Amino acid sequence: MAVLHVKVSPGGKRDRLTGWLAHELKLQVRARPEKGRANDAVVQLFADTLHIPRDRIRIRTGHTSPRKQIEIEGLSDEDVRSRIQSTLDAQT
Repeated sequence: MAVLHVKVSPGGKRDRLTGWLAHELKLQVRARPEKGRANDAVVQLFADTLHIPRDRIRIRTGHTSPRKQIEIEGLSDEDVRSRIQSTLDAQT
């Protein structure tokens, strides 16, 4: 199981990963932080990026904060970081 530390910026222009800042992955989601919509968008962004089902992704901490810990079942930390880096490289 992999665990990621992320910093979410809700209300962005689009859902996307923006890069690494030290040990934290920065990302933007279009959804506003209302009624869990931004959290849902974060889970969907990871599901799309990692090509895994949503039910294998869980927000472990930070449900009401921009800083979150994301738990990803079935992939190692190395696999997750590799897939994320591939996505970041393709965006530039």
